[in-house]
Amino acid sequence: MVFLAEDGGIGALGINLPSLIAQLINFTILLIVIGWASKRFLFPLLDERRKRIQEGLDASEEAKQRLAQAETEAGAELEKGRQEGQALIGQAQQMSARVQEEGRQAARTEAETLLERARSEIQLERDAAIADLRREFADLTITAAERVIRRSLDRKAHQELIEEVLAKAPQGGEGGDGQT
Repeated sequence: MVFLAEDGGIGALGINLPSLIAQLINFTILLIVIGWASKRFLFPLLDERRKRIQEGLDASEEAKQRLAQAETEAGAELEKGRQEGQALIGQAQQMSARVQEEGRQAARTEAETLLERARSEIQLERDAAIADLRREFADLTITAAERVIRRSLDRKAHQELIEEVLAKAPQGGEGGDGQT
């Protein structure tokens, strides 16, 4: 064996032949173990992943087909709805013309009624506002008087006195400039 010589061949390169053979055997065993583990564990995982991906692609294709079918159906329904809408618009326009004329007549009558009612309500609110204003004025007068003399007055007696004076005073809007 020429390679085993110490002065030349593989030994001169610093390679130990028994160690090289042991490493080759270990590497072969490692390859066999990795191959076996791959077939036993890795390949089934990869096959299952491939199946899931294929199922996802199939589901995606099916969803695309359903979407296309739904779009076609929606387009048909939309066109049908447009036609029905046009028919309804025609009917509505005819009804609108009739209702509009009836509404005009009813509005005229109702406007006159509302105008009369509004006038009476305005008069009632005006009277109520004047009464409220008188009450507030009486309260303010009593409060001011109490603060001036710094003692409590007989509120009821003064209230009656103020109301009596206000009742004798000229009414706002009854002969003046219409302001209170």
